Amino acid sequence: QVQLVESGGGLVQAGVSLRLSCAASGRTFSRYYMGWFRQAPGKARNFVSGISMSGDTTKYGNSVKGRFTISRDNAKNTLYLQMTSLKPEDTAVYYCAALRLYGSSRPEDVAYWGQGTQVTVSS
Repeated sequence: QVQLVESGGGLVQAGVSLRLSCAASGRTFSRYYMGWFRQAPGKARNFVSGISMSGDTTKYGNSVKGRFTISRDNAKNTLYLQMTSLKPEDTAVYYCAALRLYGSSRPEDVAYWGQGTQVTVSS
């Protein structure tokens, strides 16, 4: 069992940076491929980024590639998402996720979800 709690969301202007954190409980955090997903109002939940158990392999959705950076600290049981050059279209609820399938970007493969944190980017 893994419990995930996101933090760091907020209302920001376009062009600035923001860092999201996800604190995980339990001793199995390091065993999971972790990811970030986001969901805008009226839209499906979409993959943003994923990271391997060791942190040495990362994956990004096309819309955030080059602007967002995922990382993890297994000693602190924490996942991060550094977001730069934010755009209004990045506005969404961002969810931390522990995936049951290595390398997956599908919401159906998520074993555990966080409660989400709202990111709103104004133009």
